[in-house]
Amino acid sequence: MDDGLLQRISVDPAICHGKPCIRGHRIMVSVILDRLATGETPEQLVRDYPGLVLEDISACLAYAARVTGASLVTLG
Repeated sequence: MDDGLLQRISVDPAICHGKPCIRGHRIMVSVILDRLATGETPEQLVRDYPGLVLEDISACLAYAARVTGASLVTLG
């Protein structure tokens, strides 16, 4: 797993009550994962959230994989 992706995720008690967020945004990882779970594509999310890039979506998946102990599933 590319730990560089995980650097895109931040946890700060002063931002979003300490929930993991995409660094530089107040978009929680859980929001991105929930939307992916409902069938939205990474491209749709990038369009809906100005400033996000596909690597941010990959970072959310990498974070979820790390937290759950699973291996990363790449976007493709």
